[in-house]
Amino acid sequence: MSASRSKSSRHRRRKTALVAGVPLALVSAGAMAYGAALGVFGADAQPKASAATSADSTASALAGVTDVANGFASVNALGQNGTYGGRDGQTVTVKTLADLEKYATAGEPYVIVVAATINMNPVGKEIKVASDKTIIGSGTSGQIVGGGFFLGTGVHNVIIRNLTIRDAYQGVWNDKEHDFDAIQMDGAHHVWIDHNDLRHMADGLIDSRKDTTYLTVSWNRLSQDNKAFGIGWTENTTADITIHHNWIRETEQRNPSTDNVAHAHLYNNFLEDEAGTTIKSSYGNYSRGKTNMVLENSYFQGMTNPVVRDATATLVQRGNIFSGTTGKNESGGSGAAWDPKTYYGYTLDKTADVPTLLKSGVGPRSSVAKASTATTTSAAATAATTLTVAADGSGQYRTVQAAVNAVPANNASRVVISVKPGTYRELVKVPSNKPHVTIQGSGGSRKDTTIVYNNASGTPKPDGSGTYGTGGSATVAVDADDFQARNLTISNDFDEAAHQDIANQAVALRTSADKVFLDSVIVSGDQDTLLVDTASKDKLGRVYITNSYVVGNTDFIFGRATAVIDKSVITLKKRWNGTSAGYVTAPSTAANRKGILIANSTVNGDVSDRSFYLGRPWHAGGDATLDPQTTIRNTSLSAAIRTTPWTDMSGFSWKDDRFAEYKNTGAGSGAASTDRPQLTDAQATGQEVADWLGDWTPSAS
Repeated sequence: MSASRSKSSRHRRRKTALVAGVPLALVSAGAMAYGAALGVFGADAQPKASAATSADSTASALAGVTDVANGFASVNALGQNGTYGGRDGQTVTVKTLADLEKYATAGEPYVIVVAATINMNPVGKEIKVASDKTIIGSGTSGQIVGGGFFLGTGVHNVIIRNLTIRDAYQGVWNDKEHDFDAIQMDGAHHVWIDHNDLRHMADGLIDSRKDTTYLTVSWNRLSQDNKAFGIGWTENTTADITIHHNWIRETEQRNPSTDNVAHAHLYNNFLEDEAGTTIKSSYGNYSRGKTNMVLENSYFQGMTNPVVRDATATLVQRGNIFSGTTGKNESGGSGAAWDPKTYYGYTLDKTADVPTLLKSGVGPRSSVAKASTATTTSAAATAATTLTVAADGSGQYRTVQAAVNAVPANNASRVVISVKPGTYRELVKVPSNKPHVTIQGSGGSRKDTTIVYNNASGTPKPDGSGTYGTGGSATVAVDADDFQARNLTISNDFDEAAHQDIANQAVALRTSADKVFLDSVIVSGDQDTLLVDTASKDKLGRVYITNSYVVGNTDFIFGRATAVIDKSVITLKKRWNGTSAGYVTAPSTAANRKGILIANSTVNGDVSDRSFYLGRPWHAGGDATLDPQTTIRNTSLSAAIRTTPWTDMSGFSWKDDRFAEYKNTGAGSGAASTDRPQLTDAQATGQEVADWLGDWTPSAS
């Protein structure tokens, strides 16, 4: 398929309606590209199932839906970028076992709000949860009684939050007929278990088995059980697990027991064996097999054998408090030392504060979002404002995404991610709840630091769940307002020649936010290099690019944002087969908004003369209400630009939209004509850079 045919296919006129104002071409991007910012959690998105209730009943749960996991569950691996559950799917509210099972086992992503007490039938039933799910309690009313959840091999991107799971105990602990767990995982990855009350089950409260990895367990109350939390059941040493801010009390064993875990990070947990209760602990944290454990700032009260280590395991302790404990308290081992901050950011609470903090903070909350994103005042005050990334391990993080994940949700001030020179082959997403982020190369040139990947529209997703769409192919995706990038290269090096079986759209950078400032960057690709979008059709999204290079060939600056490219170079590139033909811009501007402005810049490249159009109108999804706009002014145009520089697209005439030039120079410029409209001096006064940016004055920070 040729590049031009591919683009025509993507933009062809359709009768299907837009979804929350998103072009259909971008809707196909899939779960990883778009989330709550596009309004998928509104009333219009909720199925009218018999289980559904009013939007008001789900409000407290939905406040936490946009939260993303921390710890190892936040790490990009195995084809999954962190853990965000079903936030890109529809929201359903359930009150019955049938509805809970229906949505939890479905192949599509869902946010499942549990708004009642649901009794399992038969007792001990474990619902087999599928990938891309958030199961979250509505306030404190979501309860699962007499059973729990099972996550099988390959299941990933699952969040279980704000639930009470209880009472599968049938009078006998730990027998084969009553192996009933609250949450069991066999070979799953990227799972976040947060703010739950797990108690009084027949076997274990949490079992993480058979190489389950990239797991975070946080802010839970585990109690009234024989076995709290078991990890292992394999000889492999591959699992990476974070366990923090959990209150474990009245449990005899596995508190937790970690068997053959490559990286086990336990911090700020409270283990309590309360005198006079019916259950007596036999041990606390146990580093078994070949586990390599880091245990920090945890509080042990009255525990027997609070910390135990096998001779083959490694255990590093620091900052823990032991009160009224007896028996083994061990550390040491020959394993390689490791620093959790190499993988993700975190802030330790003071150990002495842990009991009080957890007694008031764990378990289901009326508003889980506030509970999970807040830490103590001292922790917030000490959060870093500069995070360093180095592929060789000399920084705080090895990947850019790990540093982004470390930025606190809803951060109020600027966080600078300083990236050392090197090539970072990864996908980076800055979610909408992390504004004020700067990604900045620390080398002497914008070429020294490169973030690159090679997805395209039609590239199969690693987990087998389909293919990426155009927007989902982006190497770097920015959904957060007040984002800045400087002194680096963002690239998509998709090999079109090797993959003519799929579309050629391969985005390097996608923005869908307001006040995005790109300074001294290179954005490089072939087709669809730079997608300047907005969070929804009715949202303003402003982008200012200066002192930069944008490289591509087909519609390589496109989208509905109000975007300015100022004092920059737009480099035209030949296609994969060596031919010269292309389009610089493809705006999809909403009516009564500003579109794309190229000012005080240069358009050139090693391509044939008169082979490139300056632009064409993209009426995304066939939306005739759009009014695409490109203005190019005070810019040097090479001879590569056609003498009739604008053209139609997918049945829409450029003459019905807004395309114009003003005082351009160079061999590619031309006099005013019906095929080459020019602004008058009076019109040009209303199409300055300041008119595009409005009340925003971009400045480095």
